[in-house]
Amino acid sequence: MTPLRIFLVMVEPPLPFGNPTARWFYVLLKGLVQRGHRVSAFATCSRPEQVDEARTLFPTPDYDLRPYPHPTRTGFRSKLESLHRPHSYMFAPDLKKDLARGLQEGFDVLHLEGLWSGWLGLHQSNRALINVHNLLSIDVQPAPARTPAERLRRLATRTAERRILRSYPLVSTLTERLSDEIRQIAPDSTVVTNPLPLDFTHYPWEPHSDDRSQPVVTLIGSFRWQPTYSAAHRLLTRLWPAIRQRVPEARLQIVGRDARAMLREFMDEPNVTIHEDVPEIRPYFAAADALLYAPAPATGMKVKVLEAFALGLPVVTTPDGVEGIAALDGAHAGIATEDGDLVERTVALLRDPELRAQRRLAARRLVESTCDPRAALDRLTDIYGMVGQRAAP
Repeated sequence: MTPLRIFLVMVEPPLPFGNPTARWFYVLLKGLVQRGHRVSAFATCSRPEQVDEARTLFPTPDYDLRPYPHPTRTGFRSKLESLHRPHSYMFAPDLKKDLARGLQEGFDVLHLEGLWSGWLGLHQSNRALINVHNLLSIDVQPAPARTPAERLRRLATRTAERRILRSYPLVSTLTERLSDEIRQIAPDSTVVTNPLPLDFTHYPWEPHSDDRSQPVVTLIGSFRWQPTYSAAHRLLTRLWPAIRQRVPEARLQIVGRDARAMLREFMDEPNVTIHEDVPEIRPYFAAADALLYAPAPATGMKVKVLEAFALGLPVVTTPDGVEGIAALDGAHAGIATEDGDLVERTVALLRDPELRAQRRLAARRLVESTCDPRAALDRLTDIYGMVGQRAAP
């Protein structure tokens, strides 16, 4: 393919072990530049230290990466803007100004990562691709809105999602389920699916210890995200007590962003440890015998499940937990819906080291074959061709 002039907007900086979407952005930016495309990348940064970290990983002149901290916004006017354009707060005025200036100089593709980046391309939508990772209006549905203000925010979010999706002729998603949902929302748009890849150089295959006297169940994630919080609440109140009855020596570790803040009521539970905002997550995968993740209905690929597969940690989850992953129950993971079935599959793993070894190998082989970065970038090249066809006079 002829090298393209691409403007890439990312809602997180491209970091190999940052936010789940940041892992994809890391693969994406590196891969596009390695293929010879001329890329100017604009990234929002929720934490100031991410700016320097991203610049170190993608130095000039090899890369044109422009990270921008989230702007500080307060007052009534900001609240009104958030209702009118939800989640637009993350895009700093300088980012919007620099992007607009660059687009005026000419480009082939405006690539927007994350639904809310769609606010930046409404006037260039015919030459744009927007990649949607999840639909927030669906992900928050299981949790009841507790206040009129929250109900208003949810309505504003749903309205904004539909406005953005219907503004873009070409949309990509990570899963077929998401594609089907968006086709109903935006029937005039072309919707394609390109699953999330992993850079396996960051997921070395290492042997696991199977001689622990106390087997460990874990849940790893970001606990202010409603699906992960719902999985933690279900685990602590329903699944874990049943597992402990069957395997009294088992321990539970919960790890991730805001875990202690969101799960403070469970801090004193016996045989339960909760770790928050840890500097390195991989040791907690290695210290466990099974990942048990049973969220309320949620859209998109679940990166912690993918990472567990890649790192050789056996998984028990629901169909939502393996959305976009071609995993089979009993082969690559334990997959079930009902509490009793999830408990049964977890107990079987905790009691059987040979079963854990089989699952580890099968899951790793699955993600190696289906989440290859080269294949994802090949598919993206084809999608860019669709952008060019639409933009042609």
